[in-house]
Amino acid sequence: MFQAIANILAIADLRRRLFFTFMALAIYRIGFHIYLPGVRLDILDQVKENAEQNTDGLVNFIAMTSMLTGGALSQAAVFSLGIMPYISASIIFSLMTKVFPKLEELQKEGESGRKVINRWTRYSTVLLCLIQSLLVVQWVASPDSGVNGQAISESGFGIGLLQVMVLTGGTLFLMWLGEKITENGIGNGISLMIMAGIVSSVPASLLSFSSEWGTLDPDGRPFFILRMLSLIGFFLAVVAAVVFITKGQRRIPIQNARTVRGAGGQRHYMPIKVNSAGVLPIIFAQSLLIIPGVVLGIMGATTLSQLLSYGTFWYLILYALMILFFTYFWTSLYYNPVEIADNMKEHGSFVPGIRPGRRTAEYLQQVFARITLAGAVFLAAIALIPMLVTQKMGIDSFAAQMLGGTGILITVGVALDLVDKIEAQLLARQYEGFVAPRRKKSGAVTRDL
Repeated sequence: MFQAIANILAIADLRRRLFFTFMALAIYRIGFHIYLPGVRLDILDQVKENAEQNTDGLVNFIAMTSMLTGGALSQAAVFSLGIMPYISASIIFSLMTKVFPKLEELQKEGESGRKVINRWTRYSTVLLCLIQSLLVVQWVASPDSGVNGQAISESGFGIGLLQVMVLTGGTLFLMWLGEKITENGIGNGISLMIMAGIVSSVPASLLSFSSEWGTLDPDGRPFFILRMLSLIGFFLAVVAAVVFITKGQRRIPIQNARTVRGAGGQRHYMPIKVNSAGVLPIIFAQSLLIIPGVVLGIMGATTLSQLLSYGTFWYLILYALMILFFTYFWTSLYYNPVEIADNMKEHGSFVPGIRPGRRTAEYLQQVFARITLAGAVFLAAIALIPMLVTQKMGIDSFAAQMLGGTGILITVGVALDLVDKIEAQLLARQYEGFVAPRRKKSGAVTRDL
């Protein structure tokens, strides 16, 4: 690993890209310490202290969702909305291209069609920013946002309009910054900013553990050390499982028809990822599950609202079922067995032992169903870990996010993608990367990519 780092620093272009990426991420984090105009800092400090001591599940859920999408609504900062409006617009258009044939045709046109869709995505981002910034401004100016009936921000049309413009401009700046990281840096800029927002919460979690150590008596410290060692071991096991499933693939052999008499057909593979849906099923399930509890609370159905509140038994059951549903739903949108089988038949390819056409579509449908079930069960298990750890072991909810949930999935996925990009840059210049070479008996060196 140290040799790979030395190789990275020896390449001027790669060194420049890494420097640009780190500087851009530093600018991204600085924006969370620049507050909105009109914010009362003394009241905001009291709100932060109360938030650290608050154990309400709904409040913690909203705070964690904001953190995992690259924002910080409770800080009333320039980048409070984060990059979530752009992500929401991208997801909306990704779904619309599978629903509306005109958008699907536009996407198949190539680079020109993708440019048009990207331009519409940016326009939709501005619209979502205006809507969400209005809600944030209304919240910070309401008496319920602060303490003792005092609002976090001053009220007034001028102050509110300025805050809306600042919040919208902050998100658009992050969208531009993410694109610049992708062009001039290493990795996907949007994903790196989300990962930076998640990792930034780790020091605060470590400080909370260290403060807990100071309050323990000599008899309780050995149990605290045992709990910490158990958490570290559990964290390593979860990371290993996430890496294994994220990199896991089912490779279906594909045989090309013979094009030259006497020559055998060339065999290729169709890779199918175990977790092809990523973290989107968890995000969808989290977003929708908060609605029933809020609606029932407004209607006065207190008993049902408590049954579906964050962290309860029925909440966990519905959470897992919705993750299973959205995993199958998202996979069905992007993997159409009939279309794949028809394309294979047109190009003269087939699965060995399976007849082209309808039989191939049925075989692919069966494979997709089984591999999606494994990915869905994995996502459900990872999503439930933070809540179970918080309830059973008394761990802070923010620290528990690094043991499971979307936080660990995003962090590990982005880190793997970053390592692959650096590895490709090193291999292109004939440097050894992070992956150790595999030597054959003849002495030749090969590498698994």
